[in-house]
Formats: sequence, C-alpha cells, structure tokens
Amino acid sequence: MRRTVEIPERIDLNYTIKGAKNPVMIGPNANLWTTRTPIGTATMYMKRTGSSVEGTAWGDGAEWMLDQMPGVLGLRDCVDGFEPEGKVAQAWVRRPFRLSRTDRPWDALFGAILGQKVQVTKAVQSRRAIARRFGDPAPGPEIPGRIRGNVLPAPETIAGLGYSDLHPCGVERKRADILIRTAREMRRLDPLWSKEPPVIRARLERIRGIGPWTTNMVTAVAFGDPDAVPVGDYHIPNTVAWWLAGEPRATDERMLELIEPYRGHRWRVLRMAKSSGSAPKYGARLSLTSDGLSRGR
Repeated sequence: MRRTVEIPERIDLNYTIKGAKNPVMIGPNANLWTTRTPIGTATMYMKRTGSSVEGTAWGDGAEWMLDQMPGVLGLRDCVDGFEPEGKVAQAWVRRPFRLSRTDRPWDALFGAILGQKVQVTKAVQSRRAIARRFGDPAPGPEIPGRIRGNVLPAPETIAGLGYSDLHPCGVERKRADILIRTAREMRRLDPLWSKEPPVIRARLERIRGIGPWTTNMVTAVAFGDPDAVPVGDYHIPNTVAWWLAGEPRATDERMLELIEPYRGHRWRVLRMAKSSGSAPKYGARLSLTSDGLSRGR
C-alpha cells in the first residue's frame, strides 16, 4: 500500500522526523518506522525525492500508518505566532523544520519511561530487548540496509509482566514498575488522547512515577506539542543558557526565563537549542538523547 505526500522543499525533513523518536534513518532521505496501530502492527518506509515523500506500508495497520504521514512529516504543525529573534531567528533560517507527531502515545510513554534517569544507550538497548523478547515481528519485506526487528509489545502484554520479566532486559525495578503500572492504565486513558496537552499531562502525572519530564516528552513526541518543556532534564537547561545567554550552567528556572518570550513554541526553541551545540562539559555526564535531553522523571 502506497501514498505520496508533497512537502516544502526547504523543510529539513530528517530533523523533523528525528523528533518522532521511533523512525530509523537508513539514508539521507529515507526512514523506516514500525509500530502497533489501533488496527494492528505496521511497518512504513518513507523516501523523499525533491518535494515528494512516498510512503509504503505493510501489515494490518498499513492504511492507518499512511493516514498519519502528514503528521509524521510535520505538515500538521502550525507555526503561527512564532516570531523568532536573534540567534533563534538565525537557527530558524539555517535549519527550517517542523514538529512531527506520531499519534502513538503508548510508544511515546514506553520510550520516555525507559529513558528516565539513564543513559540513552541503555534506554535504547532495553527497548530493543523488550521488543525482541515480548513484541511481534514487524510486517513486510526486508528493507535494504536495515533489519526491521520487532514491534513494541502491546500495553496488555506489558501489563501481564512482572519485574523479573523486564530485569533481564536491563530495566531496574523502579522503571519496570512504572512501565507496568502505566500499561495497566492504558485502556482507561483512551479518551484522554483527544484532549489538549495540559490536560493529557495532568492526567498522566497522576500515575505514580510519571512526572513533568515524561509527560512533556509524551505530548511533544506523540502530539507535536509545540510548547512542551521537559523540566528536570540534566542537560537541556545548560544547552539553552549557553546558546541564548552564553552561560555554561543553568537551572530549570533560568531556562524557563530565557525561553519565556517564545511561550507557545518553547519545544520548538528547545529543539533549535539542541541543533546549536552543547554547553561546555565539566566532569562526567550522562549520554544525551537524540534531542539533547538526558532524562528526568
């Protein structure tokens, strides 16, 4: 099953899609995506040629995946009211991108919970190990240059597991308990996903072990929330302060002060800060995520 979507040629599509976390880049203008849709498992391969992106999808959820292409490509992102100045304006010109949205809250929660307070490499390894052990094979043919692997297990699968099941995948008790607890809530959360991001975050934070860092990552990744701010991150306040004010170290409060002029588009600015480089390093540091975020709760 195929679909072609037109996009503005000047948009940095690779950086746009990078914000969706799940897709794997297999070339400068191609990526592979596996997920569990409301209809069933699916694999989607997208390749850009000029101003066109062709998507090919397989599996029971193929049609659903292709329907999400405009969101994944950032075409549902609204930049109205975003008026960058100074370094922010320069970054916007240098790397114009849009905010992707996956509309897969379970995938976003899964990744964010595993990423709490650990190095990104460990979170990725755990995610892959859990998918390999408890997930389902991704549908479709082999794609040159990439092994598809497995789709993440469904919430009901995780809900039936215990800590001893997840420990061999590199997940300690605290994160295992949070992941299992969240999986058991997913069915009750279904009506939540049509709400505004602040409502989604407030409800998710009622789940023990889930805080602002996790909920803001979820609304940013799953719903393209342009104003998400994952406070409690180890690196991003320093990155923002170094970029905008030349200050090598900063608190969450200082970061919020610096990005306040862009309220409504603060996640957009945080992603720009990541692309601008990192603050000077002193001593040991946790590895960064693909968006320059280390991990809070």
